[in-house]
Amino acid sequence: MTVRRDFQEPARCRPDLLIGREELFAAARDQLGSGGSVLLHGPAGIGKSTVLRALAEEYGASARTVLRCSATESESHLPFLALADLLGLVLDDVSPRLPAAQRTALESALTGRGESSLQRDGLALRLAVLSALRALAAQGPVLIVADDLQWLDPASAELLGFAARRLEGTPVQLLCAVRTEGQDSQEYDRHLRACPPDTLAVRLGPLTRAQVAQLIDHRGHGSLSRSTVREIHRTSGGNPLFALELGRALAESPTPPRPGEPLPVPTSLRALVLSRLDMLSVEARRTLLVASAGARPTPALLHAAGRENAEAECAQAAELGLLATEPDAPAVRFAHPLISAALYAEAPAQERRAAHAALSTAASDPIERARHLALATTGTDPEVAARLAEAAALARDRGAPSVAAQLGLLAARHTPADGAPGPDERRLQAAEDAITAGEVDLARDIAREVLTRATVPAERVRAWIYVIDTAGHTMADVDAVFPQALADAGDDPRLLAQVHYQLAWRALLVEGDFTEAREAAAHAAELAERGGDRRTELLALAFQAQTETLMGHPEAPRTIKRALKEPQDPRVACHHNGAGSARFRWLVMGDQLAEARATVTALLREVRRRGSVESEVHFLRGLAETELRAGHCGRALELARDSLRLARDSGIGETASAMLTSLAEASGGDVDRALALAREAVGHAEEDGDQMYLSRALGALGYAQLVAGDPAGTVRSLRRVRRLELGLGITDPARGRWHGDLAEALVRIGEPAEAQDVIDASREHALRLGRESVIAVLDRAEALVRAAHGDHEAAVAQLTSAQDRLAKLGYGLEEARAAFALAQLRARRPEGGSRRPTVYDEATRLFRRCLALPWLRQVDEALTAPEPEPALAVPDTTDGLDALAGLAAMERQVAALVMEGATNREIASRLFVSVKTVEATLTRVYRKLGIRSRVDIVRLAAARRAK
Repeated sequence: MTVRRDFQEPARCRPDLLIGREELFAAARDQLGSGGSVLLHGPAGIGKSTVLRALAEEYGASARTVLRCSATESESHLPFLALADLLGLVLDDVSPRLPAAQRTALESALTGRGESSLQRDGLALRLAVLSALRALAAQGPVLIVADDLQWLDPASAELLGFAARRLEGTPVQLLCAVRTEGQDSQEYDRHLRACPPDTLAVRLGPLTRAQVAQLIDHRGHGSLSRSTVREIHRTSGGNPLFALELGRALAESPTPPRPGEPLPVPTSLRALVLSRLDMLSVEARRTLLVASAGARPTPALLHAAGRENAEAECAQAAELGLLATEPDAPAVRFAHPLISAALYAEAPAQERRAAHAALSTAASDPIERARHLALATTGTDPEVAARLAEAAALARDRGAPSVAAQLGLLAARHTPADGAPGPDERRLQAAEDAITAGEVDLARDIAREVLTRATVPAERVRAWIYVIDTAGHTMADVDAVFPQALADAGDDPRLLAQVHYQLAWRALLVEGDFTEAREAAAHAAELAERGGDRRTELLALAFQAQTETLMGHPEAPRTIKRALKEPQDPRVACHHNGAGSARFRWLVMGDQLAEARATVTALLREVRRRGSVESEVHFLRGLAETELRAGHCGRALELARDSLRLARDSGIGETASAMLTSLAEASGGDVDRALALAREAVGHAEEDGDQMYLSRALGALGYAQLVAGDPAGTVRSLRRVRRLELGLGITDPARGRWHGDLAEALVRIGEPAEAQDVIDASREHALRLGRESVIAVLDRAEALVRAAHGDHEAAVAQLTSAQDRLAKLGYGLEEARAAFALAQLRARRPEGGSRRPTVYDEATRLFRRCLALPWLRQVDEALTAPEPEPALAVPDTTDGLDALAGLAAMERQVAALVMEGATNREIASRLFVSVKTVEATLTRVYRKLGIRSRVDIVRLAAARRAK
């Protein structure tokens, strides 16, 4: 496959085109940094040249000499051309240092002033190239940058390989790129053997869907819908060059792709991938067209579609590299998805319709038959529309809502304007299927198209609801929709119920008003009951129940029971905003982890069967949260990452999934990644104006900061959460479970009084609601407050009790944290001569059981910290310290110990705080007393005693 020059990237490095190549770029950079060489390989358009130029730009600055060559297919027959590119500019510099025979041979080869060939001057030329590189290396490091090695003229390739194999011990490195085809291709072996022995071979593979989306967005085509980007990824096979060309063509096209058909392929790419098409026979080309129109073509299907010589014609195409050869596989597979799309786009419309007509009778699957019938038919046809609608219903039942949406749009296209159901009704059903499939851009476009012409109130309200639904958590962006939807609803209680249900969500997400949201949901449920709309009634009751649960409202259990009463709507029963979800949330907050896990697992299984993407993202998070509470950090991290991948792929629930994944990373993964994800979630929530998720995201950030050893950061984040939840009216501490972390961080920075205030306020609500696990965590935090005040015996007793209760409730990670706090306390105040390393055995065992890697690292740090001095009683801070009466309790304790001559580390050990906390407290003491150092505190005490 030849890449035309107009597809080659410009010489200047484009950082955005390194998307998806970060890890391999780092590996190649490290290899170059250690003195080795690098060979990049992969298929055409995969980005080898881009990565090569970026590496050359970054690493070339450290080389004294950079030699470059970039071969082309059209020039590969010219001998010594690549060698001339490499050494032509340095020939005058190195020639005087070469032996006469070598100098003559090299000058003759490079300048053409005399006849030279490998056959005639083979040894002299080989030694000349080697000597030239050694001479350059004697002056400083040399970097050879060679792109498209496959087009190097044979003479240059032979000479470069000879020298490369003999350059060991000299500062000469190679940075090369070569084209290879196929995932398991070993074509680069020949080129690798021509490289230095320490060469690292790096294969560039296809980009993921998310990376293709990012790449297209960076090139200014971010207006393309997610469903279109998904098709671009599928058609391009993840090849960045192909994806960019498809994205550019689609962004410039005045009309979007038609549903059910392959993407239109620009002429430039057709020429690129179909250069061998003219070598096919006419009949073989027709056979391939039928294969490109089919969803899963096989020789049997091609026979049934009238292609009698399918095997022979496919074999001919395989020889030309158009089809992949897989002897054991029954399917006919194109060598690259773009070949299929280009072949289809190249064919005249009449031939495409003929191929679909043949497949409409040959295909065994009724959904495929209906799709082909639609694509073979022009104009409206009630019978075709009905068959497509039946196929859409079948796809919906099979859990393929994306396919159902495509079929629904095809059905609408073939439905007469006066049909029953009408074309707009079928379009709206397709929009609902698209929402289920997570294709919110498509759903929004369909709804807005319907609104341009629909006059029936029910259809207009339904379309408005889909516009609101597709806004997600950015409901403030569609504020203008609500008055129009209410106007279209008139006084119809059924339609009004749907709008007021959305208004309840707006009150929660935009206004952050739980009371208003609860009242709006209750009103929507009442309207829906009057209008006989059981589905909306159940959704409204479930929303009311979830709101009441978060508020700690006494009506929550009763509302959940109402939402679970029969008759149930199967679409609501497993919906992420349905009663099943409300019940799950109630179980998690009520410490019933085993039942919560069973409930959410069943819900997840059902929504996967139905193909509901948004609900799947939601319940993946729910199951991850349950596993995290139970202390199964490894499993929680796996589920959270799955949720985040799916959320980013679909564009649904990214903030919530980033928040939950941050919690999982901080507990069982990478703390730096936890911090980054939490900050990302905070940023998204602030940008969306989403107060509810802002508090959750800040809670995740505070926890990650605590694990990272930044208690001051934790306090800043969680104080914001406290203010936000007070404003929102959230009183149930089981909602975010941040209260114990805030109290612990406050103790660490020397604010035990505020920590106790947080504990007392949270405990009051936890006792009222019966949140046993929250009470145990608060007791763990209160023990730290007691330890900070010097009451170590009470602290040990309270920590022991908290650990036991958390173990019984099944909160494995919280149990381990209590054991760790207890170990730290005992290590600082050894009891009965216990050996310090063994004090941490229980915490280590529990953290290992949880796979809580960041917490295990904290245990390791505690074990390697200097052994504390035996703890002494904290002196009475009121004895002889009238001059310090204006200080806070922690400040007086620290000052008193300074007066005794204790070091900062000894003070930290005795007061059960960190050294950083001691340093920060002393800074405040200096400021309040108007002094500058520890010495001034001692002088102050001496002056007091002298009186």
